[in-house]
Amino acid sequence: MRTTTMITTTLVKNKVLLGLSGGVDSTTAALFLRERGLDVTGFYFDVLGNNEEGVEGAKEVADELGIDLIVYDASEIFKKIVIQDFLNSYSEGRTPNPCVMCNPNIKFKLLINHANSIGAYYIATGHYAQVYHDHDKDRFFISAGANRLKDQSYMLYRLGQDVLGRLILPLGNATNKDDVRSFARENNMSNWEKSDSQEICFLESDAGYASYIENQGRKLQPGDFVDLNGRVLGRHKGIHHYTIGQRKGLGIALGRPVFVTCIDSVRNTVTLGSNDDLMKKRIFSRDNFFTETSSQDMPEEYESGFECMAKIRYGAKPAFAHVRKADGRNGILQVEFDEPQRAPCPGQSLVFYIDDKVIGGGFIESCNSDFVH
Repeated sequence: MRTTTMITTTLVKNKVLLGLSGGVDSTTAALFLRERGLDVTGFYFDVLGNNEEGVEGAKEVADELGIDLIVYDASEIFKKIVIQDFLNSYSEGRTPNPCVMCNPNIKFKLLINHANSIGAYYIATGHYAQVYHDHDKDRFFISAGANRLKDQSYMLYRLGQDVLGRLILPLGNATNKDDVRSFARENNMSNWEKSDSQEICFLESDAGYASYIENQGRKLQPGDFVDLNGRVLGRHKGIHHYTIGQRKGLGIALGRPVFVTCIDSVRNTVTLGSNDDLMKKRIFSRDNFFTETSSQDMPEEYESGFECMAKIRYGAKPAFAHVRKADGRNGILQVEFDEPQRAPCPGQSLVFYIDDKVIGGGFIESCNSDFVH
């Protein structure tokens, strides 16, 4: 394993450090970068600390590409930030998105640090998104990828200017995943047919969330299913087995379709209701981040409120919304949608777009909050 110091050397504009997973997306990103005449070095994040299969796969791809590869054991920081947030979130009735936590706090931070250490000005990944430079503001923004089915801009909303100004996303203009695979095949890459990676990189392919959480020592207790009036309907297995909007696997028969509408970790209850009960026009977000300021500080032009397209989860369609500061609660934003959104889930991100450009976002507030309606 190669380690590096964080001493910044002279940065060279034709050098780029690429996050190389061994999958076809990052491989094709390397091919595109090399085609542009850039000197590419691969960087493999070992988030498990013992992922021999993943390391060997990345090394094989790097050898085929003819590029250097840095292998970095990120398991300690990954466990401290991403896995602990994952465990805490489910224990507190939220549904986390580990990629949203990993990208700004680990992946892109490490890419910048190691790019500095080898003198690479640019960093790159195989994400399906684009980087937009607003020349009037001299600010950089993530924008939606050309392939809307694969668009990953939602996952990158918490990246700041220090990253975006040096980031290249070679697959941003790719409109079809088949074309990406074809390009890898045409360049004789052995992994061109490799299947896409799973959503949660640290879970075994056959492991469920609940069993993983329990294996990490979080033994959550059974409690009550209740209706919207607090009437007990039955017993649940522990709140980590459930997420907002869930219908299947509840283990309770009430003679009608019911869905999880709220999870209360304090009372250890899971509220069940109808599909209509899941529809919300007003949602609140906390721990907000704005790309332009690279912080929670709202740009001046948005202070009095703004209109945008917003997504309540990665797979959701953007929907028109009005955003303003919530009355009486510092740091909380009130987001009012024109059309009701189904099952906004605490812990997931609410991301704001203007003209396909990501301007910021935050985490959906708990359904137990006094500010949720």
